[in-house]
Amino acid sequence: MGVGRALPSVLTPPVLAVAALVFTNVLRVSDETAVPEAAVPNRLSLLSPAPAQAREVLFTLSSSVHVGQTLWFLGLAASGFLLLAAASPRARLLAVAPVLAGTAAALLVLPSDPHRTYVVDEAAARQVCDGPVRVTKTHQAQLAGLTDPGRRALGLLRQALGDRAPAVIHESATPRELGAAPERHDGILVVDFDDATIANVRGDALVRALVAQGMAPVCRPRSNREGGPASETAAQAIAAGWVLGDLLPLDGNGLSRAEQFALAEPVWRELTTLPRAEQLARIEAMRSAALGCEADPLAALSAPAVLGGHGESG
Repeated sequence: MGVGRALPSVLTPPVLAVAALVFTNVLRVSDETAVPEAAVPNRLSLLSPAPAQAREVLFTLSSSVHVGQTLWFLGLAASGFLLLAAASPRARLLAVAPVLAGTAAALLVLPSDPHRTYVVDEAAARQVCDGPVRVTKTHQAQLAGLTDPGRRALGLLRQALGDRAPAVIHESATPRELGAAPERHDGILVVDFDDATIANVRGDALVRALVAQGMAPVCRPRSNREGGPASETAAQAIAAGWVLGDLLPLDGNGLSRAEQFALAEPVWRELTTLPRAEQLARIEAMRSAALGCEADPLAALSAPAVLGGHGESG
């Protein structure tokens, strides 16, 4: 309205619309990279009214982004009102001062490092527990459906792994870059609700998914933006089958039953025909490969003597 008052023309609205479109596209941030990036410096990209979508549900914009954008938009609004009220060329010229001041102040406050654009929302990440199962406050509604399958999965893992089995289930609340290996800790079965293999199943299917994750935690995350290798999913299906006594595919991971069986069934048939001691050796090799992220766990099930020894030496 202020620019229209200062430059009364039928061309003013369409020119402003095109200019706004160009402005937001120049500042467009790509969220397909490890860290949200733009073709311009990070401070300039945050002048856009549409910052990149946070990839993690626990992320929120940092306070410096809120303050910087507030200064920028207040300056923009003040210049608009002054232009709307200006009655002389001198007043119109002075009306530009607030937006310039707001821009300068915003650029001083906005973070230059893309890693500082988003921070973990501490309130959302606070842990809520039911016995050995812990999730973030954000996913508290999922706790009831996770608790019983979680207890059953922990019991089965205890029977299979003894003292080395995880004792608790813990939702990951640690920020990571796109494609980076999920966190893992001794004695903890770490789950991520971005992984549809866990988030989109219930009952016995969830027990199987938790056992699979406890036996062979993925090194490459599965989410709507990430897809781990099919061999990891096949290795998980075999590991869960070895504990539960039957080979079934894992649901919700983007692979069809036929694709999973094509990879897993030959290895499963070979594994189950071996003596118990050799089965244990292969399972240990697979588990070491998965925990260390240094080898393919499915290959480790087929060649334990070579890959298992490499994992120990590493």
